[in-house]
Amino acid sequence: MEEQNVLLRMEGICKSFPGVKALDNAQLTVKAGTVHALMGENGAGKSTLMKCLFGIYSKDAGHIYLEGKEIEFKSSKEALDNGVAMVHQELNQALKRTVMDNLWLGRYPKVVKHLPLVSDKQSYADTLRVFNELGLKVNPRQVMSTMPVSQRQMVEIAKAVSFNSKIIVFDEPTSSLTETEVEHLFQIIDMLKKRGCGIVYISHKMEEILRISDEVTVMRDGQWVATRPAKELTMEEIIRLMVGRPLTNRFPPKSGNISDQDILRVEGLTAMYSHLKDASFTLKRGEILGVAGLDSSGRTELLENIFGNATRKSGKIYKDGHLVANKNPKDSIKNGFALLTEERRATGILGILNIRENTVISSLKKYKSGPLLSDKKMAEATSKMINAMHIKTPSQKTKISALSGGNQQKVIFGRWMLTSPDILLLDEPTRGIDVGAKYEIYELIQDLAKSGKSVVMVSSEMPELLGVCDRIIVMSGGRIAGEVDANNTSQEEIMTLAAKYA
Repeated sequence: MEEQNVLLRMEGICKSFPGVKALDNAQLTVKAGTVHALMGENGAGKSTLMKCLFGIYSKDAGHIYLEGKEIEFKSSKEALDNGVAMVHQELNQALKRTVMDNLWLGRYPKVVKHLPLVSDKQSYADTLRVFNELGLKVNPRQVMSTMPVSQRQMVEIAKAVSFNSKIIVFDEPTSSLTETEVEHLFQIIDMLKKRGCGIVYISHKMEEILRISDEVTVMRDGQWVATRPAKELTMEEIIRLMVGRPLTNRFPPKSGNISDQDILRVEGLTAMYSHLKDASFTLKRGEILGVAGLDSSGRTELLENIFGNATRKSGKIYKDGHLVANKNPKDSIKNGFALLTEERRATGILGILNIRENTVISSLKKYKSGPLLSDKKMAEATSKMINAMHIKTPSQKTKISALSGGNQQKVIFGRWMLTSPDILLLDEPTRGIDVGAKYEIYELIQDLAKSGKSVVMVSSEMPELLGVCDRIIVMSGGRIAGEVDANNTSQEEIMTLAAKYA
């Protein structure tokens, strides 16, 4: 007999894909009015389990009960109609449409019930009602593509709440949110708890999990490992359950291999179509330079302008004392630059291609055999990156879209390693990646610095900047507000600079 306050019970869930068993007898129980955290390394099966619930995947075995009644949704629409909503880690929005179009897509209010005429007035009023309830200040008529990623994420959260769901799954909801928006999200979650909703919360951020969760379920290699009350857990215990071993340090030792020689000098960089203005800084060979700042402070714009992804109005870039144009990404790659972009799905992976194709695509000339590409050379290079990055995949021919978000990120990292860059520009390199994989990427960054490579790294996570970087520049309102020594500063000092021109 089902416990009275249990909303969702998943038992013995199995799911296989060609060459890999993604779920092996997994289970989850979510009670009404609680936040249940779902944790595990990338590829542990968290998102797959939730996609089986949400009707995106059909399970191979097992049972799912919603309020005591066995269900198996055939589509996400069926799940939404029955009170189950999901906020996906990777945003999938109609970017050329307005906010309210995205909110009511597939369920527009009509002028007359039986005629296919959409009521624009009602859409606007309904959007405002939802936003006012959640305390969101967003214009319903704004086109999605004109908004920062963090605002688009909040719209997606509002959309899930608008279905009046009994179960809401949040998959890495704060990976692109500012600190203020994270606090706002937690207020929304608290409101949903009071309504009696069951929240499934997937995140790699330990501090968040311990702060807002009532219960925590940990998965490893597609299997259930443990379910514990959150108040009984520590960060160290969660990591041990996730990775099967204790992880004593969050960050590897810093390389300390900084030369006196400037490899990069940026002077007066000003963007044509964004608010980046008069940015000047230097980067030494073997140095890891952090870029801090609030959302929309110009961090991403700085990297894009250096790499030639955006149009520059003025400014000069010198590498090893020589002026470089970097007019476009092709130029920049030739000049020894690499850019790992912020939005993995939109500007990183090529979703219809396999892992090998995604890995070698930026360095194809290396794999030519006469006029043709050598499959053998490409396979060898990809194999080397899969091993170096610890990418979990059944084969090189697996489509990259079938991998977990963290493994996709590792493939992109491997792609850039094969171009043999001197300067790596990393925009949120560990976003949506679990603690074990993060450590591996930190080690890789430190190894690159030890070998004389230089890194410019944007991150929204302050502990990450302090733990990985040698020096940090702080952006505010499109300008560089200051510079600090990462080993002799505090989060308070960085935040004070971040607010300088905001």
